[in-house]
Amino acid sequence: MTDKKNFKIAVIPGDGIGKEVIQAGIQVLDYLSKESNGNFDFEYDFFPWGCEYYLENGKMMDEDGVERLRDYDAIYFGAVGFPGVPDHVSLWGLRIAICQGLDQWANIRPVEFLPGVPRRLNHPDVDNLNWILVRENSEGEYSGIGGRNFSGRGDGKEVAVQTSLFTELGCERIIRFAFDLARTRKRKKVTSVTKSNAQQYGMVLWDEVFARVSKEYPDVETDQWLVDAMAAQFVLHPEELEVVVASNLFADILSDLGSALAGSLGIAASANLNPERRTPSMFESVHGSAPDIAGQGIANPIGTIGSAALMLDHLGLKEEAKQINLAIEETTRQGILTRDLGGTYNMKEITDAIIGNLSKVKTKA
Repeated sequence: MTDKKNFKIAVIPGDGIGKEVIQAGIQVLDYLSKESNGNFDFEYDFFPWGCEYYLENGKMMDEDGVERLRDYDAIYFGAVGFPGVPDHVSLWGLRIAICQGLDQWANIRPVEFLPGVPRRLNHPDVDNLNWILVRENSEGEYSGIGGRNFSGRGDGKEVAVQTSLFTELGCERIIRFAFDLARTRKRKKVTSVTKSNAQQYGMVLWDEVFARVSKEYPDVETDQWLVDAMAAQFVLHPEELEVVVASNLFADILSDLGSALAGSLGIAASANLNPERRTPSMFESVHGSAPDIAGQGIANPIGTIGSAALMLDHLGLKEEAKQINLAIEETTRQGILTRDLGGTYNMKEITDAIIGNLSKVKTKA
């Protein structure tokens, strides 16, 4: 890297432990910037949006919030949700508003089995398990189409309609993204997950698009599963998984299952991508705001720090991204684990350990 790069990062800590773990991630980013010999640095702008903002202002973010985010290189997101604000209000008012407003249509969620983490899965080769969920992130079951009516008829007579939307364009771009991603991995395989036996319109369209697109990738192995059978496959035969592509709802659920099998939702990173780079992408851990442990300093920062690695990779700092992932692996290998992983270390201690291991693993990156 010859020219110094200054990356503008919009930081939305959000609620609960989001405010804590996002600071841990920034510590890691700042350490890497300091060690880069002036090759790159980060400029952060913090946005106070979230549930506290909602309770004070009646909205989760500023009216022009999405537009204000467009000029950033990336968005670093903590978590959303807190008692007193309904979950559908907090989710739709902030995270989904950003994802849909910036057309972050590809959500990737790696499932990593870290060394030293207590095994939640009985598998003979668990150390070598590694797969990635590719989630359609803009339509499907989270399209927000529907409404509630007829409450005037009296108690117990209201009707709610929630409509899933599947477009050929939306299906094709996420499926093609999954195939392109598979070509970069050691095993070139894509597994499609639907429920087309019961959802005979939208998910049959998905199946048809998958069949058509797969013909353009003869070098990539494919298979297709119904979502209920796929849940069992995650447990019984995870060695068959490489790149798993699914709709908004199904990939959301399956990614939590994968992270739980790997040890904890606290270690799960994710990226909400606009692959065409027309708008900034957003990086966040999979876990929620965990208000029950907020402020205690015991949250697991690995998911958020791992999300920083995904952000660096997206920004072209691929060696630094790899360095973070190796430092996380070295830290868990040393038995430095937070409480959700069966350990006794707090957030500051594990963050410091990861930063301490960054220099040790640099030659491997």
